[in-house]
Amino acid sequence: MAKSPLEIQIQTLPNLPGVYQYYDTNDVIIYVGKAKNLKKRVSSYFTKTHENGKTRILVKKIANIKHIVVDTETDALLLENNLIKKYKPRYNVMLKDDKSYPWICIKNERFPRVFQTRRLIKDGSEYFGPYTSVKTVYTLLDLIRGLYQLRTCNYDLSQEKIDAGKYKVCLEYHLGNCNGPCEGHETVAEYEENIKAIREILKGNFKDSLQRFKKQMNALAKDMHFEDAQKVKDKIDILENYQAKSTIVNPKINNVDVFSIVSDESYAYVNFLQISLGSIVRSHTLEIKKKLDETDKELLEIAIVEIRQRFNSLSKEVYVPFKIDIGDNIKVTIPKLGDKKHILDLSIRNAKYFRLEQLKQVKIVDPDRHANRIMAQMKADLRLKEEPRHIECFDNSNIQGTHPVAACVVFKNGKPSKKDYRHFNIKTVEGPDDFASMEEVVYRRYKRLLDEKQPLPQLIIIDGGKGQLSSALKSLDELNLRGKIAIIGIAKRLEELFYPNDPIPLYLDKKSETLKIIQQLRNEAHRFGIEHHRNKRSKTALNTELETIPGIGEKTIVELLKHFKSAKRISYAKLDELEDVVGVSRAQKIYNYYNQNK
Repeated sequence: MAKSPLEIQIQTLPNLPGVYQYYDTNDVIIYVGKAKNLKKRVSSYFTKTHENGKTRILVKKIANIKHIVVDTETDALLLENNLIKKYKPRYNVMLKDDKSYPWICIKNERFPRVFQTRRLIKDGSEYFGPYTSVKTVYTLLDLIRGLYQLRTCNYDLSQEKIDAGKYKVCLEYHLGNCNGPCEGHETVAEYEENIKAIREILKGNFKDSLQRFKKQMNALAKDMHFEDAQKVKDKIDILENYQAKSTIVNPKINNVDVFSIVSDESYAYVNFLQISLGSIVRSHTLEIKKKLDETDKELLEIAIVEIRQRFNSLSKEVYVPFKIDIGDNIKVTIPKLGDKKHILDLSIRNAKYFRLEQLKQVKIVDPDRHANRIMAQMKADLRLKEEPRHIECFDNSNIQGTHPVAACVVFKNGKPSKKDYRHFNIKTVEGPDDFASMEEVVYRRYKRLLDEKQPLPQLIIIDGGKGQLSSALKSLDELNLRGKIAIIGIAKRLEELFYPNDPIPLYLDKKSETLKIIQQLRNEAHRFGIEHHRNKRSKTALNTELETIPGIGEKTIVELLKHFKSAKRISYAKLDELEDVVGVSRAQKIYNYYNQNK
């Protein structure tokens, strides 16, 4: 049998590192990927059985493959990143953050100005950043202006114009915020000393400025200029206070990038902390929308390249939670303990909090996306064939073997659907038998749904261990529904999840959203069942009390309940109201009974 052009292409791919590009029938690029070995990686798409539906769709759409061979896997990673940015292929991950960030600029001019900007102009000026928080920029600029007198005007302060007396000092000079270089009150050398110190502060190095101010303060104090010495001391306090807030790790940890990742079924969140001289000088979290079944390793590698390019990071070392491949020029450290581990844990915590904030916002702004994410997560966590959009949970209630009842609660798209809740009075079981009761209610519930041609749930949860699960399975077998509806049992004590024909329970992460929804279902079923049980007991108690009144028979009780609707109302009825229903004699007996007891 003749091979297709695609099969021939795959067979002839080289066993070298590189980037592959998939095209559809319209010659549109739909996916870009990198590989250590092009032939092995591309072949895997066509030989593996893909669980992820998106990957299966991608493979079906591939009509042509192109590739670029490079020297190393690092080169492949960089090239892949550039091609994704350029072509934005439909099936590649989305880096959901394309806004421009502010920078701090030291202008390339005589007596440089220092200011915030979002535009980078290639005129020889120095740019520090970008900063992910405008607040951080304002704080730094306020700090710098509090420490150093800088000009804010945009005059051309050439020596000729200053000598010619073209400019006059402004209000900033009189306020003490500027030393008046426009009239020659400050030299270029003096001004440049300040700019040099500002450069170091923006890099996270406060040591030089502190030493310089301390020397000034001591010299002024020695010369008895105590007021001026106090002003310099105030500056030292400002700088030390800012440094104390910034330095949260070991000062020996210098010029390091820290990366961590937290992910779910649809999105990944990569946090980046930049460390300089023991201070966190930048923190940023990137949200990535998954398109296929990318691993955390693949996503972290892509994100690191993207973030380092965006923030122009030149750090030679990165801390990460697991081994990654980003080239030989960068040292990769996986911290295990001490200050390095502390800073990595901080990064992971930032990623987790960012994810929680995004989920809360999505829940409010886009509840459909929130529901879709929860459903995809539950499908994966519980190893289901389809998303559990419709879940039903059963619970038995009997106290000391009396009045056995059961409850069925229904969740749709992860939320309670209270109009679909159902109560069951146990009819066929004598005495407290939880297993037989579960068998009865499950049978009755799904027999009715089948008879009425109502939609069946995708998942049934049985509140109980293996015994109750086996009982429910008997009913599903009887109705020929085994295998058509997923069913699990949850044991109360250890939150163990039991599956049919599997003796080993599944344990979910205690903080997982899937377990939280299952617990919510179980608790709601328990609450709903107990409520029904209490109502039934109280009604029975009142009805039984009526029967104890001398001279009052069953027919009289039925008449009274028809009129007053409940035994409680009968107990509070007036004598004339009772007489209208059952006559003077019997009314007097009932009235006397309740009023004597009161």
